[in-house]
Amino acid sequence: MTLHESRIDTDAAASRHAHVNLLGTPVEPLASERRGVSVADVSLSASGFWGQRQAVNAAATFEHCAAWMEKLGWIENFDRIARGEPTVDRPGWAFSDSELYKLLEGMAWELGRQYDPLLADRFAGLVSRVGAAQDPDGYLDTAFGHDGLPDRYSDLSMGHELYNMGHLLQAAVARVRTVGIDDELVSIGQGVADHICTEFGADARDGICGHPEVEVALAEFGRAVNEPRYVAQAALFVARRGHGSLPVRPLLSAEYFQDDVPVRDATVLRGHAVRALYLTAGAIDVAIDTNDSQLFAALESQWLRTLERRTYLTGGMGSRHEDEGFGDDYELPDDRAYCETCAGVASVMVAWRLYLATGKVEYVDVIERTLFNVVATSPAADGTAFFYANPLQQRVLGESAHDGVNMRAEGGVRAPWFDVSCCPTNVARTLASLGAYSASVEGDTLALLQYSEGRVSAGGFVLDVATRYPDDGVVTVTIEAAPEGEATLRLRVPSWAAGARIARSGASVEAVEPGWADVRSVFAPGDVVTLHLPIEPRLTWPDPRIDAVRGSVAVERGPLVLCVESTDLPAGAAIDTVRLDVSRLPEAHGDGAQAAAVARTFADSGSAILPYGRRGANGGSTPFQLLFVPYHRWAERAPSTMRVFIPTTEGDRRAL
Repeated sequence: MTLHESRIDTDAAASRHAHVNLLGTPVEPLASERRGVSVADVSLSASGFWGQRQAVNAAATFEHCAAWMEKLGWIENFDRIARGEPTVDRPGWAFSDSELYKLLEGMAWELGRQYDPLLADRFAGLVSRVGAAQDPDGYLDTAFGHDGLPDRYSDLSMGHELYNMGHLLQAAVARVRTVGIDDELVSIGQGVADHICTEFGADARDGICGHPEVEVALAEFGRAVNEPRYVAQAALFVARRGHGSLPVRPLLSAEYFQDDVPVRDATVLRGHAVRALYLTAGAIDVAIDTNDSQLFAALESQWLRTLERRTYLTGGMGSRHEDEGFGDDYELPDDRAYCETCAGVASVMVAWRLYLATGKVEYVDVIERTLFNVVATSPAADGTAFFYANPLQQRVLGESAHDGVNMRAEGGVRAPWFDVSCCPTNVARTLASLGAYSASVEGDTLALLQYSEGRVSAGGFVLDVATRYPDDGVVTVTIEAAPEGEATLRLRVPSWAAGARIARSGASVEAVEPGWADVRSVFAPGDVVTLHLPIEPRLTWPDPRIDAVRGSVAVERGPLVLCVESTDLPAGAAIDTVRLDVSRLPEAHGDGAQAAAVARTFADSGSAILPYGRRGANGGSTPFQLLFVPYHRWAERAPSTMRVFIPTTEGDRRAL
C-alpha cells in the first residue's frame, strides 16, 4: 500500500486507474479536437537552440536549484515537520515549499522525456522527504499548522498554503502523465486534493488563496486521475474570486490578489501579473471542462485585450515594480518594465490552453515570442544564473553576479539565486516539458508548432526535423514513417514571415501566407517537406499611444527581438546618445543585425537646476554601424547597459 492509500476509496481508485493514460503532456482538456504531444514523443537535438537549453537544464539547473534549497534550509523545513520538532525560526518565505514542488515537476518531466537513474534516485529522495511531512488528513505545508507556526489558513491573503499545494499537484500531474497513478508523489497529491475539497468545498470554508495557482492545478490533476471532484473544486475557487473576500494589505489592493472583479466580468488582465495569468489558465480549464462558453469567451476577450494593450514586444507582461503588475492600457515603460520570468512562463500556459481550445495560430505565435524572448532570456548559458525581471532598457551597469542570495528582482545581471526564487524553478519545469508544446495532433493532422532540430513521433508520423532556426529560416522535415492513407502535415508560418515558401519532394515551390501551411498527401518514407521562412532584419514601430518609446524603433529578426548593448558601442558612445538612421534598413549580421546610426552629442539643458531647455541636442554626431544582438543573449558577455527601442535620427531632427 502506497503512502496515504488508506484515505482513498479503493474501488474508486481502481476505476480511475483504468482510465489513466500516460499522455506525457502538461495539459489535456477533457473535450478537445487537438492535443499536445508527449514529452517522450519529441527528442530535441543538443545542437539545436532548445535542445541545447534542455540539456543544460537537465545537467546543471536541477542540481543547482536543489543545492540552493538545501543550503538555505528550505528542504530541511520538511524534515523538521516530519520529525515533529517545533519551528523556532523557519528559513524562507511562506511560499518556499513551492520551489521544491516546481523542481520536482521539472524532474518528473525530464524523467518522462529521458530516463536517468541518478536523477530518478534524487527525485525519489526528495519526494520521500515531502511525503514524510504530510499530515494524516492530507494537509501539507511547512509554514503553518504545526508546533511553533501560525494556525492553518490563518492568512489566506499572503500565506500561500493553497498556492504551495497547487504546485505540488502540478508535479503530481507530471508523474501521472509519465509513469501512472501508482506513484508516491501521485498518492501525496491525492491526499492534498482530497484535503482541499474537504476543507474548501461548497459546504465548508468559503475561502480562496491570495495567490491563484490551486485552480489550474486542481483542474489538471482532476483530469489526470479522472476525478471530477477536483475539477469541480477548481470551478468553485474560480467562482469565489472577485468578491473582496480576502483581507487586503497596506499598498496591496484587491486587484493585486485578483479579488476585485468576478473572473467572468473582467475586461482585461490586471493586478499582479503572475497571479492574473495563473488564474486565467485555471479558469480556461474550468470553462472548457464545464462547457461554460460564456466564461471562455470572456477569458479569451480579456487575453486579446491584454495582448493588444498591455504586453511588451518580447511577449513579457507586467509593467509595474511596486505590485509586479500590469499597468493601464499602453503603460509599457521600457526601462521600468518588470516582465517577470514567471509571468512569461504563465503566459505560455494561458496561450497553450487557448490554442488547444481554438486551434488559432496566433496563440502559438505568442508562445514562440515569449519562449525566445522571455523564457530563453532568463537563464545563463550554464543554467546556474537567472534574470528575474526582464526590462527592455538597462540604464546603468548592473553589479556583478555573486555567490550570495540576490535580494532584488532587478539589477541587470543574472543571479544564481534570489530571496524570492520562483523564476529558476519555473524555467526548469518549462524547459523540461518544452517538447510537449512543440507539436499537436488533431485527427489525422500533425501540426509542427515550434521549430527546433530533432525528431517528432506522433499521430502516426515519425519526422526528422533539420534546422538552424532561429539563426536560419530553413526548416527541412524528412518523413521517416507516416500513417496509412491520406494525412496532413501542418506547418506554422509565423505572422512576421511574409514571403515564406514551402516545397515538397517532386513538387514546385509554393508561396505561403502567415498562418497554417497544410500539406495533405499519402506520405511515404523519404518524403521531404521544406519550409523557407524569411528572417531578414525588420523594423518594428511601437503603437504611438505608448508614451515611453514614441519616436523610437526596435529591430527584430525572425522570432527574435534584438537589442543594443554598450559592449558593442564605439569608444565614447553611450546607450542614451545612440540614434538609428531609419532611411536604411538593418542588415543581417551573424545571428543579429547591424544598422547605420549616429552617436549624438548632447548639450547642457540651459538651466542650472533642471534637465530641460529650448533645444534637445547640440554639437556634432559621429556615424557608425550599430550592432544588434538577440535580446536573449544580453549581459552574457559582461554587465552592460542595453536597450531594445532606439530613438531615430528623424525624431532628433523634429526636436530641433
